[in-house]
Amino acid sequence: MASRSLPKLTVRFYQEASGAEPVRDWLRSLPAHERRDVGIHIKTVQYGWPLGMPVVDHVDRDIWEVRTRLANRLARVLFVLEGSEMVLLHGFIKKERTTPKPELDLARQRLKKLRSSS
Repeated sequence: MASRSLPKLTVRFYQEASGAEPVRDWLRSLPAHERRDVGIHIKTVQYGWPLGMPVVDHVDRDIWEVRTRLANRLARVLFVLEGSEMVLLHGFIKKERTTPKPELDLARQRLKKLRSSS
């Protein structure tokens, strides 16, 4: 009987002070098939870390992105590693070649809040 591998990372959604989880809410807004595809990539990172392209790319300092090619668009989930925890900071549909500054700035703000609260 083949043994099942254990995840290398635990996954946690970034949580606002209000209790809102923006990435979970964003995922729920996607059609089911797209949500499944993004979830598969997050799980791939969780079990296969460290990974590189095409699934994961380093974006900025401590921020990484899970890269998912959907049928007619690109989804990105920005995350940070806190020990063996993968904290999902921000999810968005990418419309430009590079990660738009406002998307990256939002992930940076959430990272700053995350680290100041722990």
